[in-house]
Amino acid sequence: MAAKREQKRGAVQHRVGLGDRVRSWSRNHYRVSNQALARLLVTPLASLMTLAVLAIALALPAFIFSALKNLDQLTAGLETDPHISLYLEVGVAPERLDQLSRTLLLRDDLRSVELISPEKGLEDFRAYTRFDDLLEFFDENPLPAVIILMPSTREPDQLEAIQQEMAALPEVEEARLDMEWVRRLAAFMALAERGAWVLGGLLSLTVLLVVGNTVRMTIESRRDEILVSKLVGATDAWVRRPFLYSGLWYGLFGAVLAWLLAQLALALISEPVQALAALYLNGFVVHGLELSESSLLLAVGLLLGLGGAWLAVGRHLRDIEPG
Repeated sequence: MAAKREQKRGAVQHRVGLGDRVRSWSRNHYRVSNQALARLLVTPLASLMTLAVLAIALALPAFIFSALKNLDQLTAGLETDPHISLYLEVGVAPERLDQLSRTLLLRDDLRSVELISPEKGLEDFRAYTRFDDLLEFFDENPLPAVIILMPSTREPDQLEAIQQEMAALPEVEEARLDMEWVRRLAAFMALAERGAWVLGGLLSLTVLLVVGNTVRMTIESRRDEILVSKLVGATDAWVRRPFLYSGLWYGLFGAVLAWLLAQLALALISEPVQALAALYLNGFVVHGLELSESSLLLAVGLLLGLGGAWLAVGRHLRDIEPG
């Protein structure tokens, strides 16, 4: 019994539970993140200059992608479907014009057929041009009848086949396929989007280098502190943690500033763009970054900030080892 009492009076072994470990880990990360933020605020001018570079690098591709989105919305409101204009021979009888348009309307490969009589063409010419005085030199209406065809397909090969078939009709003087400008617009949009991706990749590399260089200078300024920490047994993860949080703060604040710059740039061009669009469309509104796009911008900023810090820490911490 006495031996048992002595055993109870001795040292007692305690086990650290999982909950205690999680709480300790959370408190440590919270403390380190606050310390990293405080170090940024200690040198506001230098931090602001770094953040300005990051913000511009992130805001430029965000602005370009948003502008392309608005341009796509603008062109979506225009009539971009290809159509074939049939310019008929002058002097075709009205009855034959009506019969021809009705026959074409029965085709399955045509979505709509619109007949513009010579009289309607003359009326439109006088209404929409300033050269109606030229008509006084003609004894009769010089304008031919025109049939506008809207094909059911958008395939270039099928459209060209329909054009050639229409051009072979005896009443048709010329069959013109109005699709070239659609191709040019699509090619321009594809080129602009590819250029935006390339520019975004180059500027993302810029963000990585800027954050990495900033973290590298911070590591060099704290070399003695890192050496002492390693001498007393600090692990690489413990030493690395504050620098990673510095990269996260740089990425977060840089992305927020980039969002503000992109929204400001879109607001500045909104009024002239809407004034221009009003000449062609009604109710067009320039849209800024949506919630999903804003979230993506913040996520990209955080990842680039963390990635730049990780590269710098992994490269330079290996060179700082106690002798």
